[in-house]
Amino acid sequence: MGTKHIAIGLEGIVVAESDLSLVDGLNGHLVYRGHWARDLAIQHTFEEVAHLLWYGHLPNETELQQLKNKLAENRTLPEHVKKALDGIPADVDMMSALRSGVSLLAEQGHGWPPTLEQVISITAKIPTIVAYRYARQEGRAPIDPRPDLGHTANYLYMCKGQEPTVAHVRGLDAYLILTQEHGMNASTFAARVVSSTRSDLVSAITAAIGALKGPLHGGAPSEVTEMMEAIGTKENAEPWLRQALENGERLMGFGHRVYKTKDPRATALSVVASELSKDDPWFELATHVEQVGVKLLAEYKPGRQLNTNVEFYAAAVMRAVGLPDELFTPTFAVSRTVGWCAHVLEQAANNRIIRPESNYTGLMPE
Repeated sequence: MGTKHIAIGLEGIVVAESDLSLVDGLNGHLVYRGHWARDLAIQHTFEEVAHLLWYGHLPNETELQQLKNKLAENRTLPEHVKKALDGIPADVDMMSALRSGVSLLAEQGHGWPPTLEQVISITAKIPTIVAYRYARQEGRAPIDPRPDLGHTANYLYMCKGQEPTVAHVRGLDAYLILTQEHGMNASTFAARVVSSTRSDLVSAITAAIGALKGPLHGGAPSEVTEMMEAIGTKENAEPWLRQALENGERLMGFGHRVYKTKDPRATALSVVASELSKDDPWFELATHVEQVGVKLLAEYKPGRQLNTNVEFYAAAVMRAVGLPDELFTPTFAVSRTVGWCAHVLEQAANNRIIRPESNYTGLMPE
């Protein structure tokens, strides 16, 4: 019996056509529906880019206000979800709690095919689930969402208990835009596989969260944050980084498996951080560390083109806005839900069940 070629991890295998995004690692390009993602992050808001991915075009003023209103109207959690979150033991990690909370939003996402109303409802509630669980872990009463705040500002408000500064909303908004969508990654593929069976939207998003929870996908900024805290000041950046390179250590937040040139998401966040550096000292330090790190890496590892990746500025943004490391991956989910939902809608529009094969390597019966 013959065997077929195996692409371990499906690497290099094209499983769908999509007009949602282009991830070009060789040239350092990230495109959302015909727009440079970096430009969207610099010039637009979370809601505008979500509209682009869901509806296929950037909104006019009326369309934008309608989407903002719908998101605000759908933020409140059902009581049974709150009770379930209250019952989860304190030592259960945030992503597991998020996965459980989302799975209970069944009335918002039953049936097939998925609808935009379901997409908006789930996207609006995921930040509330994260903030609710975080408040319980901190031993304080959860804060109700505020309909007068935008998506990003409301998330920060619920997590921290105070209205965020313009600089913090701007920085986190840019990060959330740049992580809304990134091609056929593991969590997106998981969502499309589940949706291809004609299962409901909630099941698809729950599966995606399960995939994002894995450390090889969701990642964590703690190593970058620890490096930045160890450096501490702009004056200490070059001696600290040079010593690390002399010791053969890796500079955290530099280099990327996919992008062979500069990560376009880091490029955009670098621009935003530079704009905000006068308002936040952490952004100022991050911008300086990036400049020094790139210079030293070119000196110590010539020809490698090791630039900052999105993890570097994700850590800078999280630290600046005051979100702890344990909220990094859940915050990633807050943004990537937009892309997951867009892919589920796309899958449903031209559905065929995703059913790859495997080569049998076991024994045959005698």
